[in-house]
Amino acid sequence: MGILQGLTYYLTSFIEEFGVIGIFLTMTAESCLIPIPSEIVMPFSGYVAWINDSENFLIEASIVASVGNLAGSIILYYIGARIGRPFIERYGKYFLVREHEFEYAERLFEKYGLYAVFFGRMMPAVRTVISLPAGIFKMNMVKFTVLTLIGSIPWNFTLTYLGFTLGPYWTILLDYSAYIDPLIIAIAIILVAVIIFRSRREISKKRHTLPYT
Repeated sequence: MGILQGLTYYLTSFIEEFGVIGIFLTMTAESCLIPIPSEIVMPFSGYVAWINDSENFLIEASIVASVGNLAGSIILYYIGARIGRPFIERYGKYFLVREHEFEYAERLFEKYGLYAVFFGRMMPAVRTVISLPAGIFKMNMVKFTVLTLIGSIPWNFTLTYLGFTLGPYWTILLDYSAYIDPLIIAIAIILVAVIIFRSRREISKKRHTLPYT
């Protein structure tokens, strides 16, 4: 049995056994740099929703996974705030995190700040590591929490929905994981653009409807 096949077997068995608690724990671990691929956990969760013909479970799994991501990211944030770079230099290899990946996440955070935290949740190699530089640079915790949570939702929901749509063929996604990341980033950018456009339109309408004094 190959490594990926073995990992898929154990993760899916764990989720079958513990349900949403299993989803929460695995996604928390992923955001703590434990090498657990969300590309396995979330599509399989969507497949479970398909088996039970439950759109409610699809939503529930996406939300629980995002909260798990947030919990793990907060832990990593505080590791970054207290230990910082020495943690990666000393222990990074045990979590399959290369130093150049951390340096890339660090540069992204220095250059883009808040945007790096949001969009970094959907970027391979950066998705989990971005919490460390956020902690090192003492990013505002409220902003970090909000952006991490809303940045995790598109990723988790899309993977879960794909698993729900594909049903018993959800494992096909494992062969096309390289194409999933840019797809989800594009979806997130579109969603943000729509939200900003609607917000500005509502503000504009309110201004035009205000009575003159």
